[in-house]
Amino acid sequence: MSLDVYLIGPKTTTLCVCPNCDHRHERETSGCYFDANITHNLGAMADEAGLYKLLWRPEELGIERASQLISPLRDGLARLRARPAFYRTFEPENEWGTYDDFLPWIEKYIQACEEYPDARIEVSR
Repeated sequence: MSLDVYLIGPKTTTLCVCPNCDHRHERETSGCYFDANITHNLGAMADEAGLYKLLWRPEELGIERASQLISPLRDGLARLRARPAFYRTFEPENEWGTYDDFLPWIEKYIQACEEYPDARIEVSR
């Protein structure tokens, strides 16, 4: 089981022209700016750091746009960095999902939120 997060923007349409026959058609491109996957095994660690609802259930907090995640994700990341030994105690025994996996994942998500602040957040759990 895993968590998938997406930052979604408007779909765009591009006019394509065939170089051989000059046929013209429109092609719709994806509105997905960012997607990332992480194991549910990190749920307890995320919860302890105050990140669970932000990541797994943002809609329950009224969070719809990437810009709304930036500050709270930074705060959670700072909590994780401040006490690595403590948060490592929440790593699963099967080693599927570690502290060292989680931090760069959050950093990339923050970076994407900063790059696409108006993007809509979608999660699949």
